[in-house]
Amino acid sequence: MVDAKGRNMKCLTFLLMLPESVKSKTSKGSKKGSPSSSSKLPPVCYEIITLKTKKKKKMAAEIFPTKKPVSVATVQQYQQQNLNNNNTIQCCNWQGLYSTIRERNAVMFNNELMADIRFVVGQSGGTQRLPGHKYVLAVGSSVFHAMFYGELAEDKDEIRIPDVEPPAFLAMLKYIYCDEIDLSADTVLATLYAAKKYIVPHLARACVNFLETSLSAKNACILLSQSCLFEEPDLTQRCWEVIDAQAELALKSEGFCDIDAQTLECILRRETLNAKEIVVFEAALSWAEAECQRREMHTTIENKRKVLGQAVYLIRIPTMGLDDFANGAAQSGVLTLNETNDIFLWYTAAKKPELQFVCQPRKGLTPQKCHRFQSCAYRSNQWRYRGRCDSIQFAVDKRVFIAGFGLYGSSCGSAEYTAKIELKRQGVVLGTNLSKYFSDGSSNTFPVWFEYPVQIEPDTFYTASVVLDGNELSYFGQEGMTEVQCGKVTFQFQCSSDSTNGTGVQGGQIPELIFYA
Repeated sequence: MVDAKGRNMKCLTFLLMLPESVKSKTSKGSKKGSPSSSSKLPPVCYEIITLKTKKKKKMAAEIFPTKKPVSVATVQQYQQQNLNNNNTIQCCNWQGLYSTIRERNAVMFNNELMADIRFVVGQSGGTQRLPGHKYVLAVGSSVFHAMFYGELAEDKDEIRIPDVEPPAFLAMLKYIYCDEIDLSADTVLATLYAAKKYIVPHLARACVNFLETSLSAKNACILLSQSCLFEEPDLTQRCWEVIDAQAELALKSEGFCDIDAQTLECILRRETLNAKEIVVFEAALSWAEAECQRREMHTTIENKRKVLGQAVYLIRIPTMGLDDFANGAAQSGVLTLNETNDIFLWYTAAKKPELQFVCQPRKGLTPQKCHRFQSCAYRSNQWRYRGRCDSIQFAVDKRVFIAGFGLYGSSCGSAEYTAKIELKRQGVVLGTNLSKYFSDGSSNTFPVWFEYPVQIEPDTFYTASVVLDGNELSYFGQEGMTEVQCGKVTFQFQCSSDSTNGTGVQGGQIPELIFYA
């Protein structure tokens, strides 16, 4: 096309189909002698509209911009309506409020508008009726595609889903419709179940990542049970790492009592549990009491032994200290009289009886040490304490569990020290302990332990502190390193503002961090 000045112009041509009424009016107003419109003209007439454009192609949203851009408040209003299942669209041209297909698709989330399927989700007495759109669901899940468009598809208006919790089903729908992942500690396991059932792998992976980052001794046992059920080996391995290192905390957690019998046996068999056997025994009794309640049985000693079954022989009772056995297991009533007598003979007799119980102690975990100094020294006027704090900050590149510190001792012969050790993250105390240790006068380090190992997450700085009381002259570290490689773990060190006694990266106290990895 050429314009008035003879320039070539690119054009967009639209054929607009006019209504029949408009066509009839146009034909009546035509000049006499023109060809009859009723004989050869098509049933509708067309008008050609030409728009001048530049060389660069424009999108429809640029050619026809909205007069008023959608506000954040409007978007939040629709989202809140959808979450509350109160999603009446008040604007007749709501499509114009959103510039992308993702935003327009999100409006359909939990929305009755154009819904062609309904789900009744949850168990009887707590169900929730949720609308859906077959096309959107089929695009997001191969299971939904088979349900609605497969060879065995059933033409139903309503589908009952009693095995999925409504909040979890809504979380899955929100991901399918809105491409948003909304997880919480209360719903993540149920959401993982829904994602696995309907084969939504990216949502399932997000659930597993959420569980791994929130993993702790309090929930490790129940997550171990669920990870085996969902066949998530990576999550299972992470759970075992936490249970092994923080075994006593995990066994004393409420979640331990909620595990199934198969998971209980796996834990009791575990060779690397870092726990006293009396703690394992008491945890098994707590589980047995909870299992009796689940089976609606009276919580008697006989019933506890009954629900434990053969798992009781996985508890390594003969490896307990004699005091723990005599004052604990022997008086619990769970063991038979013959079992109690045989175990006492195992402790005392030269000729030991054969036992059904495992008699070898657990291997536990071998602690590793991160030594941050290349040498140590002492002088006549150093190192003095006087109740002041020695502190250093550190970070790791993978999850570890700090079990304690290795500390220097006296440089003037044997001496006893009192040490208050502490571990903090952003000012919050994660672990502390007050204990004594004996120094033999050598330049060796001496371990001081926390009551329970402290879980350390990667890529975050933690503060290790100690306040020592004892002989004022001691060894101190020199030639400190800012980065130390210990096996597969890399430690980074930096100075701490809590240190008031001279300890820093280059020299001072806290020469070793003792950890499990």
